[in-house]
Amino acid sequence: MKIDVASDRLAPQRRTIVLLCVAQVLAGLSMGGALALGAILGEELSGTDSLAGLPTTVVTLGAAAAGLPLASLAAGRGRRPALTTGLLIAGFGTLIVAVAVDRGWFALMLVGMAAVGSGSAVSLQARFAATDLSSAATRGRDLSLVVWTTMVGAVIGPAVVPLGATVAGWFAMADLSGPFLVGAAGCFGAAAVLFVGLRPDPLVVALGEAGGSRTKVSLAEGFSAIVHSPPARAAMAAVVSAHAVMVGVMALTPVHMHHGGASVTLVGLSISAHIAGMYALAPVMGLLADRAGRIPVILGGQAVLVVSCVIGFVFAESQTGLVVALVLLGVGWSASTVAASTLLTDSVDTARRAPAQGVSDTSMSLAGAAAGAVAGIVVGTFGYAALVLGAAVVAVVTAAYVVLDGVRDRRRTAMA
Repeated sequence: MKIDVASDRLAPQRRTIVLLCVAQVLAGLSMGGALALGAILGEELSGTDSLAGLPTTVVTLGAAAAGLPLASLAAGRGRRPALTTGLLIAGFGTLIVAVAVDRGWFALMLVGMAAVGSGSAVSLQARFAATDLSSAATRGRDLSLVVWTTMVGAVIGPAVVPLGATVAGWFAMADLSGPFLVGAAGCFGAAAVLFVGLRPDPLVVALGEAGGSRTKVSLAEGFSAIVHSPPARAAMAAVVSAHAVMVGVMALTPVHMHHGGASVTLVGLSISAHIAGMYALAPVMGLLADRAGRIPVILGGQAVLVVSCVIGFVFAESQTGLVVALVLLGVGWSASTVAASTLLTDSVDTARRAPAQGVSDTSMSLAGAAAGAVAGIVVGTFGYAALVLGAAVVAVVTAAYVVLDGVRDRRRTAMA
């Protein structure tokens, strides 16, 4: 189906964004529940505190593993089959977790959690799907709206835990199985919404307008597109480093607060404030990226990350100071991620866009998993102050790279 690039794009684009936002909310029931209960299930089913964080790590690794295959499927077949497939995998994974929790099977629970990670990969790729039919002037706004709805799922997911116990009772299953039964329904519902409603497929339409086709483009070509484009390299560096800084600091700050005497309630509120910082202002970041430019917003986001880390260092023994640091950590992540994701889409041609986005998402997930693991080692060996100072250095180096690579590119262009 051929759609004119001008006004005829508006209706399909609006419908695409609405469908993606609805799917994000529904799938968020699964993601929110998995992340909220992961540590509890890890401890209960394994019988040891040392494995409590493993389920959440497995979800992150599952997202990284799913990112490239789903991006490859999108490049060859379109967004609709890629996103739907990812959600179906997550839905069945969530059911596996529910059964494993009911039976007390730790290993099977980890298998299910890995499949649940496919839903996280879909959540990341959905923000790019929102840009397939966008104009450059509104690309940041459209992407950020889908990012914003992730907050709805993150809030609703933990809230369905009490309801999940009731649902589990209907099937004579353990109470903690219930939230995953609800999450599975959310994933299958999101898959149905996209499978039925995402027509025409936005990526297929965009490829048709660009004179391309659904001929499969390799992931290597997507990686090459990033490597040979200075703006794409800057975008990749920004999104990966911002995610690593955010995950590393966020993972250990609640533990540091708890060791400092913070109540469980205060720790929970600090995490909620951090999540609000990540997602609540995403539309603002998108508008700024459209109006002020992608690079300025990326640099602003890195600067906020540095400020967050400095506050965490200076006020390491102040619970209020640490909450402020967590909020700013989320805001800095939001600015860098929204603007960098938009810049990456700007910088890669339509035919290689989906594979390049998949490379970026997988790198982002792997960086987060690595940062979470390294953060624990750093804090255990050198203390919390070393963690936040190291994270600040990463943000400063990233900002310097973005600026210097841009300067070199402009010099090369001028000389040419």
